[in-house]
Amino acid sequence: MPHPSSQPAAPEPDSSSSSKVFSRSTYPEYRRILSILRTETVGGALLLAATVVALIWANSPAADGYFALRDVKIGYEPWHLELSLGHWASDGLLAVFFFLAGLELKREFVAGELRKPSKAVVPVAAAVGGVVVPALIYVLFNLGTAGETLKGWAIPTATDIAFALAVLAVINTHLPAALRTFLLTLAVVDDLIAIGIIAFFYSTGLQPLMLLAALVPLALFTFLVQKRIRSWYLLLPLALATWGFVHASGIHATVAGVLLGFAVPVLASGKKGEPAEGLAEHLEHKLRPFSAGFAVPVFAFFSAGVALGGLDGMGAALRDPVALGIVAALVVGKAVGVFGTTFLVTKTTRASLDSSIAWIDLFGLALLAGIGFTVSLLIGELSFGAGSAHNDHAKVAILAGSLISALLAAVVLKARNRRYRQVQADEERDDDGDGVPDVFARA
Repeated sequence: MPHPSSQPAAPEPDSSSSSKVFSRSTYPEYRRILSILRTETVGGALLLAATVVALIWANSPAADGYFALRDVKIGYEPWHLELSLGHWASDGLLAVFFFLAGLELKREFVAGELRKPSKAVVPVAAAVGGVVVPALIYVLFNLGTAGETLKGWAIPTATDIAFALAVLAVINTHLPAALRTFLLTLAVVDDLIAIGIIAFFYSTGLQPLMLLAALVPLALFTFLVQKRIRSWYLLLPLALATWGFVHASGIHATVAGVLLGFAVPVLASGKKGEPAEGLAEHLEHKLRPFSAGFAVPVFAFFSAGVALGGLDGMGAALRDPVALGIVAALVVGKAVGVFGTTFLVTKTTRASLDSSIAWIDLFGLALLAGIGFTVSLLIGELSFGAGSAHNDHAKVAILAGSLISALLAAVVLKARNRRYRQVQADEERDDDGDGVPDVFARA
């Protein structure tokens, strides 16, 4: 029996007329998600540190050194790969981040929460609402301005899972398993939408021959991984070739990471002598620490640095409709989009919340979704160009909107932390000693 709580448990719904949403997943899925979130939490701390260092350096007397470092060019010009360090970080390192996003998305649809339509409908709808509403709010703020500002409509649509988890770690909250699963699934679907937006709306000068050429190494990579071949000296050159051709095609190079991730099989082959760990899980274990601990923080370091220009500069930035639209979209749009869509879908499908959580918990999570950083910074650069006034103002707004969202979410979620501790205690109890917590055994 679970521990009694200070709040009465919600009555069980009639199974004939309703179903539960935000219920616990299986114990293996619970453990997998915990492992991912731990890695991303550490990555989020490094992300915060890299952002702070970049902002301090970019606004110090040594600011010229920061911008000179960001703009140093390296690479092979005949292949159109002589890029600045900042460009390498956004096009190259972030491809690893998107590769993992592709792996995680495929896993969710094949073996995770999204394989069941009844469980997929809420996080998918919430992610869509969390993209559409912020985009509309941004457009409303920029309708009467020059057409160039409307290019940034997608900037406030992304949620940064690493930054969000870092905030949770700082406020020391203990989200129930169902909310953790929802947060990760929401972020994964959000990434998929962001990838589609980048591919279809922010690709310029399309080169069809280069895109066709990319299919050759991609097909070979797919063939090898489907045969469960794990040799890095075969897979890595093909992955790099795919990335290079996609980069040359005019489609943003991070899309190559997603395509490669989709190619990897999620489930283990089950053949005799094959490792029990599937190839997707193997690659994720190898690459996630690199992505969370190096690739994303380095991108943040080169992208977050903006000369604020003191109070006058901050004031000028926040008078720009681009910045105002981003802040409003992140703080209000994300919360309304995620929470409102979740509420509507739940009520229209005659579903009910699991007894371990309440609507205020979902509202706190919706506020947390307003932390848009990594992908928002990338889309800002694609919208206005690195170093432009609008892009600098967008960076200030992304930081400000994310900070406000984080503070509001912290207030709501911290107030519920006593309840979360009670739920966590239930989720860790194993009275029969079989190695599986009792709440999962009952499920």
